Amino acid sequence: MASKTQVNPDREVKKVRIVEEPTTASNWQHGDIDWVNVTFVAIIPLVGFIVAFSTPLLWKTAVWAFIYYFLTGLGITAGYHRLWSHTSYSAVLPVQIILAGLGGGAIQGSIRWWSRNHRAHHRYTDTMKDPYSVQKGLLYAHMGWLIFKQNPNEVGRVDISDLNHDPVVNWQHRHYVSVALTMAFLFPCLVAGIGWGDWMGGLIYAGILRLFVVQQATFCVNSLAHWLGDQPFDDRNSPRDHVITALVTLGEGYHNFHHEFPSDYRNAIQWYQYDPTKWSIWLWKQVGLASDLKTFRRNEIEKGRLQQLQKKLDEKRSTIDWGTPLADLPLLDWDEYTTRVAGGEALIAIAGVIHDVKSFIKDHPGGKALIASAIGKDATAIFNGGVYNHTNAAHNLLSTMRVGMLRGGVEVEMWKRRDGKSEMAGVY
Repeated sequence: MASKTQVNPDREVKKVRIVEEPTTASNWQHGDIDWVNVTFVAIIPLVGFIVAFSTPLLWKTAVWAFIYYFLTGLGITAGYHRLWSHTSYSAVLPVQIILAGLGGGAIQGSIRWWSRNHRAHHRYTDTMKDPYSVQKGLLYAHMGWLIFKQNPNEVGRVDISDLNHDPVVNWQHRHYVSVALTMAFLFPCLVAGIGWGDWMGGLIYAGILRLFVVQQATFCVNSLAHWLGDQPFDDRNSPRDHVITALVTLGEGYHNFHHEFPSDYRNAIQWYQYDPTKWSIWLWKQVGLASDLKTFRRNEIEKGRLQQLQKKLDEKRSTIDWGTPLADLPLLDWDEYTTRVAGGEALIAIAGVIHDVKSFIKDHPGGKALIASAIGKDATAIFNGGVYNHTNAAHNLLSTMRVGMLRGGVEVEMWKRRDGKSEMAGVY
């Protein structure tokens, strides 16, 4: 009788999933590969590039490929992203159907699947629950999350009840394979073939290679937009704004703004910023095809911008020498002040603050004699216009020379001694 091999549970090695580690050159080959996704984002495009070498590119096909790239890109940006993921506007049924079809032509999953992941991305940005977190690596955020099967238990939960009751979303989800294959390959091939007889060119250039470009462009929102650019509204997470990303992604590159104000139908709020998706939605509204365009209050947007500017200013301010804080300076009586001056210290009192100017006398732009004449005195009037109205730079430089504070301030101490009225001292 053959003996059964005994497995010691304590000796079992738990398999580490690729999605739980940053993607590197040494571990990329070990994960659970999703061959369906690999086929559509890598293998088919590779075949398309090879066949393109023997397929002439007609100018009509090139124009059609560009137009269809733009249209399928809008299917993702205006449809999957802003209409369904964020409900930032409403569209009439024909527009919804067209966007659902065009989005399917980008082969990035159904509306329901795509929006569920995107909502998780916003709710759990830069955490392990973010399905395409840039913290797992730039390559992972760009394509790795599609190439390697994700552990469904690791992806954060979100509410998609509205999508579950959307008839267009449900129709596209049920028939996604047919919609995707038809819109990605058959439709662009038919247009070029019936239009000007270029069947193969329509398939290769407007179909396969166009698909590769629109996929890579969209993937840049998950990778490039979390790596390149500025953070004018919030820097606690990775999203960034950059015109290059905007150019690549039909306006989705102002990602720092978008993560801060996700319900806004715009990504770019300045007239000169590139956001054709915003312009398209706005145009649809003008002709009655879209409505309820959501915008965040301008006041709140400016609050966020100002708070971030203030944060950066505070960080910069902390690196600069502003002199000893007034609260940390020792208190000196007027007599102590004059005694120290008599002992050889080059002290000057200005507005109740005592400054040691010994090292600056020889560099004083107004000459040694003028600054020397103020030593041991109240030089407030001299400094603030009596002799010369000093610049802001002079005030800043003076602050680095603080060594003490006059008890009660200059005016109080002088009042004590004016005409021998010592009774004033009792008031203070």
